[in-house]
Amino acid sequence: MAEHQHVHIEHPDMYDPESSKIGMWLFIFTELLLFGGLFIVYSVYRYMNPDAFHLAAEELNTFIGAFNTVILLVSSMTIAMSTTALQKGHKKVAIALVVITFIIGIGFLVNKYFEWGVKFSHGIWPGSEQMLNEMSQGEILFFGLYFVMTGLHALHIIVGLVIMGFAIRGVANGKVNAKRPSLLDNCGLYWHLVDLIWIFLFPLFYLIH
Repeated sequence: MAEHQHVHIEHPDMYDPESSKIGMWLFIFTELLLFGGLFIVYSVYRYMNPDAFHLAAEELNTFIGAFNTVILLVSSMTIAMSTTALQKGHKKVAIALVVITFIIGIGFLVNKYFEWGVKFSHGIWPGSEQMLNEMSQGEILFFGLYFVMTGLHALHIIVGLVIMGFAIRGVANGKVNAKRPSLLDNCGLYWHLVDLIWIFLFPLFYLIH
């Protein structure tokens, strides 16, 4: 009986970084399958409607798309630097870098808000009368995919920001540290996924002129 109790005392900490990382990689794989399916749908419709997709892409602001790409690439760098800082025991630097990444993520969403706002002001949104009455089927498909895929990506940005919030709190209170970095590591992995998806979305929608 005493031996049995000793086994339980030996393992009071259920922290398992490997399982945590494997779980995050599995989640990332399912997300890549989701967006991969959408990319295939986009490719098929673009192949069927090349001229309409070219015409519809002229409505998008390439500068805003390029700016968002640059700031997301910077944010991937800052989140990676934060994990390195945490591993070296630089708690305040790690927090500062995650906060910078968080601010960049907010900036991305603000840019997307204004970009969508311009489309809405021009009467362009899924199911709008202008789209249905004045655009070809190919153009309607283009904007339908644009709103679905960039909207889904924006939702992933929001989820990433929430995870960052937990990571910042965890590092601040010491629960996330050099010996237990999983939350910040997984936050970084997720943010790299968000960045990677946008790197594909940007040329597909903005650079097909």
